[in-house]
Amino acid sequence: MSGMIYKADFRPARGLANPHVQTLLPLILPRSKVRLETELLTLPDNDIVELSWAQPSPEDAKAPIMVLFHGLEGSINSPYARMLMRTAANMGWRAVLMHFRGCGRVPNRYLRSYHAGETADAYWVLSQLTRRYPNALKVAVGVSLGANVLLKLAAEQGGDGLDLAGAIAISPPLDLAASADAINIGFARCYQRHILKSMKRKVMRRMADGSLTRIKPQQLKELDTFWAFDNEITAPLHGFGSATDYYQRASSGLMLDRIELPTLILHAADDPLMPKSLLDRLPVPSRSVRIEMAEHGGHVGFIEFRQGLLRPWLARRVAQQLESWRVVPGRQQHTRPLGRNQPLE
Repeated sequence: MSGMIYKADFRPARGLANPHVQTLLPLILPRSKVRLETELLTLPDNDIVELSWAQPSPEDAKAPIMVLFHGLEGSINSPYARMLMRTAANMGWRAVLMHFRGCGRVPNRYLRSYHAGETADAYWVLSQLTRRYPNALKVAVGVSLGANVLLKLAAEQGGDGLDLAGAIAISPPLDLAASADAINIGFARCYQRHILKSMKRKVMRRMADGSLTRIKPQQLKELDTFWAFDNEITAPLHGFGSATDYYQRASSGLMLDRIELPTLILHAADDPLMPKSLLDRLPVPSRSVRIEMAEHGGHVGFIEFRQGLLRPWLARRVAQQLESWRVVPGRQQHTRPLGRNQPLE
């Protein structure tokens, strides 16, 4: 697939091209300020998901909508989430983030949580947005795990199955097994430890309330890799036979050729959570998919030097894409594929 990729126009700030520096910079830069309103939605199975809406909301019911799906153990407090919500809101879009089960301020009700291949909740939330705003153009943006969910959902639903003008997937772990291997190497293990700590806290709450009894505290403590955690916790709780089974069935990479929705994938060649050769092992994406690959950028980093300051390139690139999909007043609503991918120059 290496000959079917566009070259992204991202250039890292001088001296800040290291992938781990890029990955961590958003955590230390000033966070985007955005006023929010929280909504709890009851799902068909009586569990809940939490939505965060950027405020003030557009008065026009036809205002375009950006719905955001966050990454593993992310939330509205993640730097990329606030940055993208503010970007869309400043453009006059109605911006909303859907927290996956248990990732908002309010714990979900059931033992079942979320995972990289769980698309039913996202599909249901999108259907609710269609009911509320039937005449509004809608675009979905997914980040990391949320990007994998979005790509898988687009592949499952076909061209007419989603009320979306397009999808933007940022740093998706296209092969979950390969990503689980990559995050267990070198400095990337620091990310693994940090995320596992958050995931284990949620499991411990379920152990404390008696809803999870199949594993003991000492066993949980010893789960020190994604492979181990997903094999003992994620897979059995969500109907998978093992971590291997989960990764194979939940990865979106093998489904790229089935996507009919106009889709933009933004990736960095030095993403520490994705092996460099991964794209060469995946199917050639459909004509509706455009992959833009930057030489640098890390994982959901992409910090550039612009107008005398360190700024997120993602805000600029996502804004460009949202604007290109915006419905022009007075014209018939339509979308078009991003075009056939072209080789890197």
